[in-house]
Amino acid sequence: MSSELFFSFMTALLICMALIPPLRIAADRLRILDQPGLRKVHHQPMPRVGGIAFAVGACAAIAWWAPKDRTTLAVVLGNLIVLGFGVWDDRVNLNYRIKLLGQVLAALTVIVVGNIRFETIPFMLDAEMPLWAGIPLTVLVLVGASNAVNLTDGLDGLAGGLSFLTLSGMAYLAYLSNDSTVLLLTVPFLGGLLGFLRYNTYPARIFMGDGGSQLLGFTMGVLAILLTDASRAPFSPSLTLFLLGLPFLDTLGVTGQRLAEGRSPFVGDRAHIHHKLLRVGFTHYEAVTVIYGIQAGMLGLAYLLRWQSDLLIIPLYTALAGSVLVLFIAAGRGLLPASTSQDGQFFSKVTLNQFLIGPWLAEMPIRFLAVTVPVFLAGLVLFPAHVPDDVGYLAIVLFGIVLLGLFLFPRQVPYFVRGGLYVGTTCLLYVVDHSRLRSVSAFSTTHNVFFVVVAVMVLLSLRFNETSRFQTTPLDYLMVFLAVSFPLLPEVSADFSTLGVFAAKLMVLFFSFELLLHAFADRVRQLGLVSLWILFGLGIRVWL
Repeated sequence: MSSELFFSFMTALLICMALIPPLRIAADRLRILDQPGLRKVHHQPMPRVGGIAFAVGACAAIAWWAPKDRTTLAVVLGNLIVLGFGVWDDRVNLNYRIKLLGQVLAALTVIVVGNIRFETIPFMLDAEMPLWAGIPLTVLVLVGASNAVNLTDGLDGLAGGLSFLTLSGMAYLAYLSNDSTVLLLTVPFLGGLLGFLRYNTYPARIFMGDGGSQLLGFTMGVLAILLTDASRAPFSPSLTLFLLGLPFLDTLGVTGQRLAEGRSPFVGDRAHIHHKLLRVGFTHYEAVTVIYGIQAGMLGLAYLLRWQSDLLIIPLYTALAGSVLVLFIAAGRGLLPASTSQDGQFFSKVTLNQFLIGPWLAEMPIRFLAVTVPVFLAGLVLFPAHVPDDVGYLAIVLFGIVLLGLFLFPRQVPYFVRGGLYVGTTCLLYVVDHSRLRSVSAFSTTHNVFFVVVAVMVLLSLRFNETSRFQTTPLDYLMVFLAVSFPLLPEVSADFSTLGVFAAKLMVLFFSFELLLHAFADRVRQLGLVSLWILFGLGIRVWL
């Protein structure tokens, strides 16, 4: 199962990252651009095609790796319907009735084809919900989830990061309940989103569009229903409220505020939680990070309440929703303080330069990384005792792609080098972690010590190298948080705990790659040689 999850994740990630550059180029010709406006925070037209990229990647991975049954078919068909109507909306700005029709059609598709619906009555888990009640409730939740995520898509990286967090929480609960189907439906979306978010975090170079945001909401709604299905897991259907978390609460708060002010709930404004955080004085960067933290807290509550009854879950959610509604109405009436700062800073930035011993602290870490990381990776290629055939063949194909890119597309060299380093290193560490050499104590100790040292150097370089153009983003903090916390979660097996450590090592290397690519922009081809050596070394082992 772990290998299937890994390859489904990588399939979606690679397809998404391969599609985004050509889609960005084609967005203008296809007229799929998000124009600046009164309620927008961007100031120039932005391609709205990211949703197409991660949707195609995720659906392709699901079609290949997930079980070939009615559930999988229903999820893929429903996703394609939502995506199709969403992309249509991105092009021509559809009437809300047509958008609603598409969402209802997708919801009915998963109900009819996959028999995915709410089947139990709240407070009475042993009582089956009749079709006349279960079908409308399921349609209502799926349509609500689609629009809730769409409404949160107001800042760079916000909707994508919230969805990544939510899907991660769902994957963990599916793992706890041994639901392999939900896992294999969830993990591809994590891979596709990760590929998209690298282009979408602040400052964004691409948007997911209504097609992407509605698709994510719809998918998470379907997965939440599957996850709380009494025939699959012991979780209460009301747990869906906490799993979908902040998007639902934000929609509730905005709707309540508009009604309290005598305005239509369907007319857009700047009343969402991210607008309120910006108004209080948070920067764009800080607001997204805070919202990530709130959603993580909601998922933590979902985990703590996973075995509880509706008698606790629903009243607790009602109290939380009521508190949010009161805060929104108070903010709308000007009862909450607003920042008078012109720089938009809420957190003060602590300057540590006075503690520097000398300029060596600014230069030494990046130079250390420039020498040790390439040498370590070049040597590590020689260590695996065995390279799986599928990894070897993938490495051969990527070797050819990167080699052609270095010579035929000079302007795109950084992208080919980055892709070769990211994918090649992922495959290399995966092979090494599954090699018998990992059982050798001396090798294992040296291997781990190296990553600790590199992590320290990366942190020092990020903090003190003022010439580096590489900036950390909320996505980076999100990934580090997940990688560090995942191995510590209760009931995680040794294999999946190892997967979390594996992810943490990858992030250390990925940060070092970005630092090196920015600090030595004039020597990118040298890093390209490192990626070629890694891919060649993995590929040639298939025949040795």
